[in-house]
Amino acid sequence: MSESVKERNDSAKKQVSSSLQPPEGPKALHTWSLFRTLGRYVAAGSMPSGDLLEGGGSELTLLDLPAELARHGYKSAQLCHFYLASRDTDYVAELRTAFAEAGVEIECLLIDDGDLTHPHQADDHQDWISTWIDVAEGLDATRVRVIAGKQAPSRATLETSAIRLVQLAERHAGLRLVTENWHALLPHAAAVNELLDRTEGRVGFLIDLGNWSGPGKYTELAAVAARAETCQAKVKTDEAGVIDEHDYRSSLAVLRDAGYDGPLAMVYDGPDPDEWGKLDEAYGILRSAYAPDIGRAGG
Repeated sequence: MSESVKERNDSAKKQVSSSLQPPEGPKALHTWSLFRTLGRYVAAGSMPSGDLLEGGGSELTLLDLPAELARHGYKSAQLCHFYLASRDTDYVAELRTAFAEAGVEIECLLIDDGDLTHPHQADDHQDWISTWIDVAEGLDATRVRVIAGKQAPSRATLETSAIRLVQLAERHAGLRLVTENWHALLPHAAAVNELLDRTEGRVGFLIDLGNWSGPGKYTELAAVAARAETCQAKVKTDEAGVIDEHDYRSSLAVLRDAGYDGPLAMVYDGPDPDEWGKLDEAYGILRSAYAPDIGRAGG
């Protein structure tokens, strides 16, 4: 990374430093972890790709969720966009108030669809994503995460993604836009670094500990960890739902060694339906692995 790009990245991180939480700080999660708790709810029209089946729902609605999060000790959440029943300004304001009254920060709105590298419809996808960034602004979210692209990495697709991400960031300058090591465009650290270099610090990085696997996982994570300003701290489980503690500790160690001090939004989507219980188990591992002194004190 050139010195000028590094300076831009450092400056961009400082812009959101007031919202960064140390690992021993507020308990945080990614609301995908509660997909079953919310009755597998996917709002109509929210996933144009069809990657998630629309419908579902339970007695616990999204408007009820902030109070339930607070009851379980959470102070920070990354929110899936498809949980929102409406983009109407009154509904968005009601949801913003529900989170504020519960004392739970919407640390990041996650826009879980759209392809900025689509070969024929990238303009339409970009406009659709922009309407959801409007929602993130209405929610007073700290960040918004946008998928970098769903096409394989090449010089052309990475350049296209970078240009469109920067355009979105500049169009919504009051909100920090980040992307993630996810989907086809960013299958490895080299693609992540090239994309972020192209944005010259105007787009941030959300690191997901569960999106890469295999023997090179920790090396790949280490190659991008220093650029992360927020994190999805996902646990891996076996078929019975037992958390792979070795993998979790090893992944967290990569962040710790890189000096990461941002939010750690836990992710659990294993087969055990006790989502709250498995998240509490993950939290115990996270605290002892990332902040061992805190973990030993039982705080």
